[in-house]
Amino acid sequence: MSVQTAARQGSADKLLVLAAVCFAGLTMPLSFTAPSVALPAIGRNFNVSPAELGWVMNAFILAFGSTVMAAGALADRYGRKRIFAIGMTAFTAISAVVGYAPNLLALELLRALQGIAAALTMAGAAASLAHEFDGEARTRAYGLLGTSFGVGLALGPVWAGFLIETFGWRSVFLTGVAIGLLVLAFGVPRMSESRDPDAIGVDPWGTVTFTATLLLFTFAIMEGPLRGWSDPWIIAMLAGAALMLGLFVLVEKLQRRPMLDLGLFTYPRFLGAQALPLATAFGFVVPLVILPARFIGAEGMTEIEVGLMLLPLCLPIAIVPLLGAVLTRWIPAATLAAIGLTLAAAGLAWFAMIAPGAPRTAFILPLALIGIGSGLPWGLMDALAVSVVPKERAGMATGIFTTVRVAGEALALTATSAVLMGLTRTGLGHLASGARGEAHLTTLANELAGGGLAQAAMLAPDLGRAALLLVYGDAYRTTLFVLAAVNLATAGIALATLRPRRVVNAGTHQACQA
Repeated sequence: MSVQTAARQGSADKLLVLAAVCFAGLTMPLSFTAPSVALPAIGRNFNVSPAELGWVMNAFILAFGSTVMAAGALADRYGRKRIFAIGMTAFTAISAVVGYAPNLLALELLRALQGIAAALTMAGAAASLAHEFDGEARTRAYGLLGTSFGVGLALGPVWAGFLIETFGWRSVFLTGVAIGLLVLAFGVPRMSESRDPDAIGVDPWGTVTFTATLLLFTFAIMEGPLRGWSDPWIIAMLAGAALMLGLFVLVEKLQRRPMLDLGLFTYPRFLGAQALPLATAFGFVVPLVILPARFIGAEGMTEIEVGLMLLPLCLPIAIVPLLGAVLTRWIPAATLAAIGLTLAAAGLAWFAMIAPGAPRTAFILPLALIGIGSGLPWGLMDALAVSVVPKERAGMATGIFTTVRVAGEALALTATSAVLMGLTRTGLGHLASGARGEAHLTTLANELAGGGLAQAAMLAPDLGRAALLLVYGDAYRTTLFVLAAVNLATAGIALATLRPRRVVNAGTHQACQA
């Protein structure tokens, strides 16, 4: 075999590896978008309230977020290809059975297992790209990975809506099976194995304390609006979360090779890179998850109409990240990220001004502005996160970034739901003028905040649909303004921490761009 032939085969193998990683990345957003569109149908099937459905999303996100750093450590220690193959195999198998869950609890447990499998998959996948590609090729590879997430987000709602209306909500989980089989058949065999020779494996105490922190804090935020923030259980869970966080920091400081290098958080640029996924969680992921309930419950849309309505929000994520990567040749990444987050904030504020019952065309432009704005930092974040650590610690870097990203999404969803619930409860309290008990108001607010306008009207027929819709619209508007403020604040953080630095080298000034 000639050198040129071998080189061509090597390039072809790299392309297949990249395709496999991107297809694997495609399945992850489907695990977000498909269940969010399916939640109303799942609630009807199992006859449960919107609050109980929250764990269909949070079980996956929290399991993913709390194990992805451990998955990165496993990838560094035992091999990126091996962990990717194990994760993809498990994800494919679980996807084949999760749709057949007999009840809500079984569905939530399977979703948690699916999240762990997804963490193994993506930790191995992202670290493998860092090994397979260098320089500009690595940047392009990560850009394509971000684009694959965008494609999944763009097509997910429409695809999920079609499947739900045609075959029922259980069918939305089967897409991951077909993609997983393709990845295992054509991508994994062509991957080259890589590992960190100095890695020491999983940090069990760090994993346990970090997972406990996330779970306790999330439980507290989800239950706070229902039980009341002065409830002893809520106070105990918040105190437990603070204790577990302190223990986690202590454990990581005592480790020779911790799964979370706390020293990285002393660098402003690293902190700035972690702030970006938090902003996109509040500005993009939260609307993506909570809007289907509004569109179905308050706007009267079908599932497939919801999928089409979400296209202006999701489609830019499939295109804009690549454009952002190209624009970094002329515009600093910090400036692009700040511009994007400002546009997203403007879109959220615009959407906030649209009252329930408005013409459907009124939603299109603000949703598109949110998608375009969120898409600019979307394709830049992964490369920024990986670039701050040595190549051999790529698993750790991607683990930290993905943990912040996914855990941030879980907390953003939980916190936003709590804010929406609290505002709705306050609005109903003023409307009802003390005529109802606390338990009844809480139940009513729970239904209304989850988009269950019809159910809320049945619970309080004397209030009237118009009055309930007004309360819902006011709470939704204020919540969206809060999300806009978070994006605008993060735009300022990006400019302050990620702007190009100028360093002196041999008497000349050289710009170092983010």
